Parts: sequence; C-alpha cells; structure tokens
Amino acid sequence: MTSCVQFPHGHAQEVARSRRFNPGCCLCHCKGLFKPSMVVLRIRNAHKRKYALLVLCIAGLIMYRYLGMPVGGWRMTKNFGLNANSSQLTLEGEPFHILGGSIHYFRVPRAYWRDRLLKMKACGINTLTTYVPWSLHQPERGCFNFNMQLDLEAYISLAAELGLWVILRPGPYISSELDLGGLPSWLLRDNNMRLRTTYPGFTDAVNTFFDKLIPKVVPLQFKKGGPIIAVQIENEYGSFAKDEGYMLFLKEALQSRGISELLLTSDLHNKLRSGGVNGVLRAIKLQKLNQRDIQDLNMIQPNSPAIVMDYWTGWYDMWGNLHHVLPPEDMVSTVREILRRGMSVNLYMFHGGSSFGFMSGALTDPSYKSIVPSYDYDAPLSEAGEYTSKYHLLRDLLSQYSSKLNTNITIKGGICLFDICHLCAGGRSLPVMPALHYKTAYEAAIMYQHLSLWDALSFTEAPFKSFKPVNMENLPLNNGNGQSYGYTLYETVITSGGSLKSGDNIRDRALVFVARRYVGLFKRRSVELAVPDSKGPRTLSLLVENCGRVHQGRDLDKQRKGLVGDILLNNIPLRDFTIYSLEMKPSFIDSLYQAPWKTLSEAPSFPGFFMGRLFAYGYPSDTFVKLPGWEKGVVFINGLNLGRYWSIGPQQTLYLPSPFLNSGINQVIVFEEQEGDYRVHFENTPDLGMATDIQ
Repeated sequence: MTSCVQFPHGHAQEVARSRRFNPGCCLCHCKGLFKPSMVVLRIRNAHKRKYALLVLCIAGLIMYRYLGMPVGGWRMTKNFGLNANSSQLTLEGEPFHILGGSIHYFRVPRAYWRDRLLKMKACGINTLTTYVPWSLHQPERGCFNFNMQLDLEAYISLAAELGLWVILRPGPYISSELDLGGLPSWLLRDNNMRLRTTYPGFTDAVNTFFDKLIPKVVPLQFKKGGPIIAVQIENEYGSFAKDEGYMLFLKEALQSRGISELLLTSDLHNKLRSGGVNGVLRAIKLQKLNQRDIQDLNMIQPNSPAIVMDYWTGWYDMWGNLHHVLPPEDMVSTVREILRRGMSVNLYMFHGGSSFGFMSGALTDPSYKSIVPSYDYDAPLSEAGEYTSKYHLLRDLLSQYSSKLNTNITIKGGICLFDICHLCAGGRSLPVMPALHYKTAYEAAIMYQHLSLWDALSFTEAPFKSFKPVNMENLPLNNGNGQSYGYTLYETVITSGGSLKSGDNIRDRALVFVARRYVGLFKRRSVELAVPDSKGPRTLSLLVENCGRVHQGRDLDKQRKGLVGDILLNNIPLRDFTIYSLEMKPSFIDSLYQAPWKTLSEAPSFPGFFMGRLFAYGYPSDTFVKLPGWEKGVVFINGLNLGRYWSIGPQQTLYLPSPFLNSGINQVIVFEEQEGDYRVHFENTPDLGMATDIQ
C-alpha cells in the first residue's frame, strides 16, 4: 500500500515548474512531482499507517496556519470563514493577513489569465481581488454574457487552482475608471433614473442582474469549499451617499441570494461613516498612509481589524494630461508601514491591463476629460505583464514578510511545525517568477485601401428619423436598449448659413460638416460655430462622439450622450434629423469587408476607414501599435476594437497582445477623424507618454 501527502491545490504544479525539489523532504513525494517508482513512503503495518495519518494531519494544519491557502483541493466544505470579530482577522479560526492584489479578468486576455496570476503569486500575494462589470455582463436588458473573456467562474476557479484566495467586488457600481462606473447605459433610457439609490427602476434592474450573477459565485465561497473569502458591497458609496437605505438593500440582496462570507465596504478616510452599513466591516482606500486615516478608521470601528482595501500603486491617465507614476520607493515604503502596523492590504492595481474598445470612463471635475485605453496604472506588473522595479522591490519585501511568518516555529507535543514551502522550494519561500512573453517590432502596415465615412453609412443599421434630436441611449437600437458607445451621426437640411450654437448640448465632441465638407469642431466648451452661406438646401452633418461617461461623482444620472438638446442655427432649433448609429461593433467592422473600398489616393476624404495588413510569421508575439502622423480615431485588429488613439497624448501606443493576432496575415483597420499618415507602426516597447510624479 502506498500513501502520499497532498499539497495545496496548484502548489505541486508550481514546484514542478520551478524544478527545485528537495528529495530529502517526504512532503515533496506527492502526486504529480515524482514517478510512482520514486515513492518512498510505504506503509506495511498498522503502526506505520497511524504514523502516516498523523503526518497528514500535521501537514494540513501547517498549511492552514502558515501558508494561508486551500489544502488538498478547494472543494472541502469549511465551518468558519474569514472573521473580523476581533482586532485580528481569522480564517478557519486562525490568524490571517490579506496580502491582496487587483487584476481584472475583463482587462486581461483570457489566454493570459494564468500568466498574470502566476506572476502575482510569485510576488508573495495570497489574495486576488476583482470587480465585476455589470455593463459588460448585461449589455442589454435580458441579455447576459458570462462566456469566454467574461467567464467569471473560470477566472475564480483558476485562482483557486493556483492557491489564491479571492475577494469579490460585484458592484453593482464599481467605478474602476469604466464608462458610467460599470453601470449599463440602458439604465439611462429612463428619464427619471436615479442611479445608486433605491429608486425602483434601479433596484429592479439590480435584482435581475444579481439573480444571474450571485448563483454563479455562491458555490465558490470559502464555506462551500471555494476560494472566495469576502465580498465587497458597492464601492466608495460614502462619496455619493444619496440614499440611506441603498447599502442596506444591497446587503440584503447579497445575503438573501446565498452570500455568507465576510462582507465589507471600502471608502476614503473621511467618507467611512456615510459609506458603511451596520454589521459590515469598513475598509479604507489610500495612497499615502498617515495617522489621521488610521484614527478615523479605528474611531468608527474600534477593536476591529484594519484593512486597506485599495492601496493605489499608481494612477490612471486622461487624454491631454501627462502619464502618472508613483516612485517605486514610495510605494514599497507605504506597503512596508502598512504591514508593520499589522494591517491587511490590497494593491490596486497589481496589474492593470487594458481598457480595450470603448470601455474607459471620464471625469468632469474640474473639467471634462476622458480616460485613455491603457490601464497600466504604473502597477508592479505592467500593462503587458512585464516585471517592473516596483515588482522586484515588492517581492523582496513580501518575501521577508512571508519569511517572518513562516519561521515562527511552534512546538506542540514535541513536534516541530515548520515551513513546508521553504523546504520544498529549495530554500525559497516564494515560487519562481514565470518567464516573460516575447515582444516583437513588426514591419509597419501600409494602408492600401480607403473607405469614406459616407460610403460606410449603408452598412450601419437603418437610419432613424426624428423631428427632434434624440440622445444616444434613447435611440431605437439593440432591441430597445439604445446605443452604448462610439459615434452617432445626426443629419438635417439647412437652407442658409449663419451662427450654429450647441447650447452645451454636445456630448462629448462633434465634427461639423456642410455638404459633407468639414467646417469645424464642437467641444463641450465651444458653443458657437460659423456656417458659411450658400444658395439652396444643403445637408448639415454632426458626427458626435461619446468620449466616455464619467465613472464617479454625483452626476452619474446626467451621462446621456450624443445630442442631448437643441442645436440652434441663427437661434432657431434644427429639426427633422436622420440619425445613424456608428457603435463600431465587430459585426459592423466585419461587414465593411464587403464595402466599396478604393485604392488609397494622395488626398483621401476624412473621416474615413483605412485598411492595411500586419504579417506575423510563426507564433505571434505581443506588440505595441503606434500611429505617428495620425490625429484621432480608433484601431481595429482582425475586427477587434483595440481602443482610441489621440495625438494629444499622453498615450502614444496601444497594447496589442499576441492572442489577438493570427499567424500570417492580420487585418488592420483604422478609423481616422481628420488626418492620417497611412502607415501603422508596431513597436516592441510601450510609449505611455511624458511622465509626472503623482502629487
């Protein structure tokens, strides 16, 4: 008979990959590490069977107490989950520290999930945190998507396989620099909508979403043998706080559907009281640790564990600004102090990834600015999964911290309980760092065909006729859910020139054409434009871009896009519009292959689509798209919307991961608004723009 001690699920595979075995450690002789012929622990009598059982129990106890990860697979039902009833968090009754890191599954290609999580594990992180974007999972009422890139269950299960705990942040509002903070835009079809309140139109929609979402994650909770140890209610509600009953509604909505793990909220130090709810642990968000923050937290909930739910490792960037960075020494110094104080911490972000497509949000304070597609965040792991100096400093710190925990040897019954991981990894307390993916500077793609915007209109959905302007969300599209993203073209007939006034009703930017000739640009602050005189009727066209709905603030209800009111010509409201939706969905981009493309001339018309080819020989590599000489637009690779580019920066390259590429020919389509160089470059390094330290 042969017996074998089992490692935490996922740990055996990591040790195997590290190729650093310790043959002298009996605990290394487990399934998957050695061939059956190498097994040395053989039980031949009852005495030895009892001894083997004792060793197995001791091993399990050590893994629970000192490694803080699932033991023997994660489907074992547990009696006690994460508990905050004293000043120290406990998991299954034993002291526990959250060393967390945020990686969002919806910002990382699914093919790279494992790579990013392994790199996080190798840094010393024991807990994964992720938001759940309602807007992506329910793009239309009654239409849900939890497949492929949005397979949340697969992502959480992968974390468990790799030995990571999970803190889930299901919203419904999440912020996260997403369009409308992750709320679906179809909510705004209700003119009386009050988001993040107990307004029936909102709570009914939340209930419908939670009816689909929560049953998927309930079986993945710790007490049911899964990796989810805590669930966050909403996000930063203290900064909004328009409805006292809202957070209680969400608490009950989660618990009534089977959420039984520790609940928590997360707010800035001065918003902790207004953002919390009775019976739920409050956690804090910060970038610089000061005594006042801790005092505010301890004053509100004395004798409770202190958690920094979001320690911001960097910051996001906005178009027209500089690239924000936080010096590595500042980051690791703050994390060291948080750990010294015995607090738990989650790094937001550990790896930011990319806000592909039109996912990014915006800010309106002090003025409107939209957010770039890169969500690099100056995080320890770069947008493309590269190690940074922050990563190495953090790994050194967490290695020391882990060592201090693991070398706290306990003697019980004459048996020395020591660090299994330390022995089996050849003296290393952290897994070996995974190899990096290769980056390639491909040959530039020459744009050889052109399609004007006007010729592409016949490939959109049938235009909508309206006496008055209709905002994007209220257009009769997408099964009655309106238009969420992209551009909308409004056309009407005028018979004279004069003064065209927007009345601040452009959301957010509009190119203006008369007889399909460009005459000017409306921005939020520009409210008047001269239209040249001419005889006879002419078509006035306004190509309006939704540059991103704000992701935070008290004006979420006011985020309707397109034309949100009257446009005046000589103080007379324009009427009788023909409206085209240019949401730029993959189906639309694919349909353009049947369009009447023309060979690129020296003077093509703008706006327009430009087509070229990228050749990737052999297995494709990651690369970065760069468009010097282009002004503003969107890049599509094999029909996938990579994101916006804009010459004003700071971001100068778009990350193009290898899973988006085919071996051989790849179609490159660029939608350019005003000016193009007709050549698209592919670099092997990113360019996120001129940097400035976060103040």
